[in-house]
Amino acid sequence: MSGPRNLIPYTDHNDLATMTRLNPDLSSSRRKSRKAHFGAASSVRRELMTASLSKDLRNKYNVRAIPVRKDDEVLIVRGKYKGRDGKVTQVYRKKWIIHVDRVHRDKTNGSTASIGIHPSNVVITSLKLDKDRRAILERKDRKKNTESKEGEMVEVSISATSLLFDSNVIAVNFSSSTSSFPLGFSHDLM
Repeated sequence: MSGPRNLIPYTDHNDLATMTRLNPDLSSSRRKSRKAHFGAASSVRRELMTASLSKDLRNKYNVRAIPVRKDDEVLIVRGKYKGRDGKVTQVYRKKWIIHVDRVHRDKTNGSTASIGIHPSNVVITSLKLDKDRRAILERKDRKKNTESKEGEMVEVSISATSLLFDSNVIAVNFSSSTSSFPLGFSHDLM
């Protein structure tokens, strides 16, 4: 990668290209990013330990990824154990891994040891649904969120030098009059 992601070029009044952050409260320091990641609280780790949904679940729920939990069924798609599937027996947040049923190593003393798999290397094939999980899927449903906003009109009145970035609207008004655009309509700027 070339450079930090949260920086964008802009030209100041002296026409010198400089870099500015999109979010001034977000550090681009590698050291601080790693400290925040590996020192994250368990509740934050839960959201970071998400896995993609399989294509049929993605089409059914209109959700791309969800945090892994115990009793989900997963398919390993990367690494040494690629192609194996099973039920999640443990989500080990402290080590950033999950343990999958039937993915283990035999030890010399005859016992078995579970192999830790990172959640990004699996695809969820079956969800364990309860009330809270259904609420998460309902909230993250992308089609429902866009359908509820269709038909609404947004009035935009701004100067030619600025842009209004809403969740679905980008509009520029070069005159002093007000224009209305339906949500989902993207005015071509270039």
